[in-house]
Amino acid sequence: METASAGLALDADEQVTSELVEWADIIFVMEKRHRAILQRRFRKNLGRARVVCLDIPDDYAFMNPALIAILKTRVPKFI
Repeated sequence: METASAGLALDADEQVTSELVEWADIIFVMEKRHRAILQRRFRKNLGRARVVCLDIPDDYAFMNPALIAILKTRVPKFI
């Protein structure tokens, strides 16, 4: 299994690209608005990728222990 992390915000350290979207089998987003933005910006690139919304408020700092704990409970059922 290979993973990558990227953001939709213009100031994201690593931004989502069409190449990254085409590479992915599953794309996890934290909020429904992220899914809408992703689908609007990359509709033609999504192809076979499954977009999963984890319904987690996007107000956690990167690698926040509480966020990691939530991800460990929500992500495994999709992979």
